[in-house]
Amino acid sequence: VENTTPLVDTIDLNLPIKKDVHLESGISIQWLEEGNGPKVEDGKVYHIDYRVRLEDSTIIDGVHLLKKEFIPYLVGYNMQPKGWDLTMNELHVGDFVRAQIPSRLLRGEKEVKGLIPKHADNFLNIRVLKEVPPSRVIDGVKVWIMEQTTKKTALFNENNEVEFYTMISTKSNPFYYNSFATGKPFRAKLEDNGILPGLKKALINAKKGDRLLILVPSDQAYGSKGFHDIVKPNEEVFFNLYVNDVIE
Repeated sequence: VENTTPLVDTIDLNLPIKKDVHLESGISIQWLEEGNGPKVEDGKVYHIDYRVRLEDSTIIDGVHLLKKEFIPYLVGYNMQPKGWDLTMNELHVGDFVRAQIPSRLLRGEKEVKGLIPKHADNFLNIRVLKEVPPSRVIDGVKVWIMEQTTKKTALFNENNEVEFYTMISTKSNPFYYNSFATGKPFRAKLEDNGILPGLKKALINAKKGDRLLILVPSDQAYGSKGFHDIVKPNEEVFFNLYVNDVIE
């Protein structure tokens, strides 16, 4: 049975430390609860509950601020700064840990004015709730449907066009494109040549309002050639995607 005790209730408690590990990367992890689930793996999605605070205990992020009980997290593909993936790689499902992550594995010299100063270490409290299997797998393309509209609406197919916003990332290149930031969505038809074969397959039957995590294997992406200096040869490509519309 997964432990779903909200971290907001436990973040400041003086809980006994069951295990203390210091990694070569500079990350320190203290286990407050040890889970008995499988080891966390790259390329898999997990529901996590988390809080992030600064050294002065100011909480700067957390699922409670998003008004959620958990968020989905795809490990290994830079959904958060590198220090998060390095921490997750040490965990098992059910673990509840407190990690100190050095600033160089976070934002480094970058700041968020009024919230996060430069060179700020983060203290991450995180609970790995459960692994989430893909909603569907097509020719090796994994699709997790994280939010889906219940309304009857058009499905994307060969007869219409899809409009979507996405952040695109690989293991080696964190979010190299972000159309949420540019405010310019993509538009595509199944017949278009400019969209990756794996992404087309992932989007078939998508509906307006769907939020998808998509992991495209290299043979359905840029293959052994890669893509300029952006995507390395034989690299998988990750899309964090929102379907803005399906246009008939």
